[in-house]
Amino acid sequence: MHTISEVISVIEQIAPLQYQEDYDNSGLQIGNRLVPITGVLLSLDVDERVIDEAINLGANLIICHHPVIFKGIRSITGRNSIEKTIIKAIQNNIAIYVCHTSIDNNSQGVSFVMAQKLNLQNIKPLITQSGQLFKLVTFIPENHLEKVRKAVFEAGAGHIGNYDFCSFSGIGEGSFRALDNTQPFVGVKGEMHFEPEVRFETIFPKHLERMVISALISNHPYEEVAYDIIQLNNQNPSTGAGAIGELIFPEEENVFFQKLKDAFGTSVIRHSKFLGKPIKKIAVCGGSGYSFLNAAKASNADVLVTADIKYHQFSEAEENLIIADIGHYESEQYIMDFFYDILLKNFSKFAVYFTKVNTNPINYF
Repeated sequence: MHTISEVISVIEQIAPLQYQEDYDNSGLQIGNRLVPITGVLLSLDVDERVIDEAINLGANLIICHHPVIFKGIRSITGRNSIEKTIIKAIQNNIAIYVCHTSIDNNSQGVSFVMAQKLNLQNIKPLITQSGQLFKLVTFIPENHLEKVRKAVFEAGAGHIGNYDFCSFSGIGEGSFRALDNTQPFVGVKGEMHFEPEVRFETIFPKHLERMVISALISNHPYEEVAYDIIQLNNQNPSTGAGAIGELIFPEEENVFFQKLKDAFGTSVIRHSKFLGKPIKKIAVCGGSGYSFLNAAKASNADVLVTADIKYHQFSEAEENLIIADIGHYESEQYIMDFFYDILLKNFSKFAVYFTKVNTNPINYF
């Protein structure tokens, strides 16, 4: 029987916790990851109604987007809705796992899903992250190169964009002297030894470091493996928030905005003034996306589709683009479809449900 931990492992392959922002609190917030799983309930938010729904369905894991525990909590006494939700989850052995900015910063995450709903083409991150890639440099006896290289690739190293198995190797000579209490693979204790070696280099994302180094050490013949881990400032094409893409054909502003309403199921869109020109290039950001405005302008987007724009911020669109605020819930709602597909692909022994509770705190009259 699968455990909650196994489900989390699959989720974190797509949304590693290392991708989350410093202010965030993604991950397992409530529950024991070692218990067998009985079912998963997917919801954008979690409140007492969602906990009750999980209980009735027999699902002991809720995967949500917005953290239940976000700011510091000094006590849990049931004095507000958050504390009541936490208490009810614990009393009923319901685990809560949060994928917030950990999935926001995946190039296939929240904003990518938004772009897909609009049928955009040539989708790429609006803002990519740097500092997420590391270089592994190690030194391997020539006749063991293929074994070690294969192992680190299988651990996830060597991906650059749409290419994998990427590496560099060059022949050189290593030296060492084995001291007491050693069992050298080559050479003689107490004597200087020179060995033809291959310098092997490849890259890997930060969250795979433990697995890559473990694969290296397990497959390298030396008793003491020499290697360097170097952090790179390169942009990582696999991570980044927001997305930008293009419509197949340009559309008039009113036509596009009707499509936007239909795609995200909203009856009203708050927006800056129309500019009287066709719309072709679209930037999107799930949730609060004001901080992406300059990036959208720099990318020559015709529209920035996002949420939580304040009154004076609309004027910052100027004559560059249109800001379209479709609502926070509306912009992020489809990420649950994303997780549903992942879980169905990897597990068949338990049920996965969508919540039927409307957790959107905002209503329109």
